Amino acid sequence: MASVSNTTTTSAADTFAAINGSSSTKKTTSTTEDQENKFLRLLMTQIKNQDPLNPMDNAAVTTQLAQLNTVSGIEKLNATMSQLLDGYNETQAIQSAGMIGKNVMVAGNKLPLVSGQSVGGAFLDAAADKVTVNIKDSAGKIVNTEELGARDAGSFYFAWDGKDAAGTQLKDGSYTFTVDASIAGKKVAASAMQVGTVSAVIRSKSGFLLDLGALGEVAFKDVQQIL
Repeated sequence: MASVSNTTTTSAADTFAAINGSSSTKKTTSTTEDQENKFLRLLMTQIKNQDPLNPMDNAAVTTQLAQLNTVSGIEKLNATMSQLLDGYNETQAIQSAGMIGKNVMVAGNKLPLVSGQSVGGAFLDAAADKVTVNIKDSAGKIVNTEELGARDAGSFYFAWDGKDAAGTQLKDGSYTFTVDASIAGKKVAASAMQVGTVSAVIRSKSGFLLDLGALGEVAFKDVQQIL
C-alpha cells in the first residue's frame, strides 16, 4: 500500500513567520487592514502547504472570509457612527452656546422673586376656560391667587408682581406655585413650568446642561420653550 508523506507541512513557527514576518519587525497597533493582510497571508500559507489528499474545505474558507468581512463592516459602521455622534455633539454645543442670555421654560414649580418681579409658566393638555395659579411662600402657605382666565392648549407664561392677596409687596426670595385648570367645570390636566435665564452652558457626560441660576441646571433637551 502506497503511502503519501506530506513533506511540505510547515510548523507553527513557520506559519507565524509567514503571517508576521521576521522576528525583528516592530509591533504596531492592529487595524482592520492589518488583520485582513494577516488573514490573507495565513490563508495563502495554508493553501500552499495543504495535504493534497486532504485539501482545505471550501466552505470553511468561505466562512472565514465572511467573518472577516463582518468584522470589517462592523468597524466601519462604528467609525461612521462615531463621526455622526461627534457632529451631533458639535451642533448641540453651538446651539447650547447660543442659549446664553435667553429665557427658557422648563418643567418645575419654582417662582423666584427678584426685585419684586417674577415669571412662571404652565402647560395645558387641552384648552381651558379657567386657569388659576396659587403662589406659595417657602413655608408652603398660599400668599396669592392669580386668575389667568381662558387659555389654549399648550404652554404659556405669566408675570407676577410679587404682591400678596392684600396687595402688599412681598420680600424677594424663593416661592413656588401650582396650576389648576378646567373647562365647563371639568378638570383639565395642567403642569407648572418654571422660567429662567440661561447664564452658562455646562458639558456633562450625558450632554449639555443649561445653568438657570436659582432654578439650577437643566438638560438642553428638557427646554420646553424659548421665550
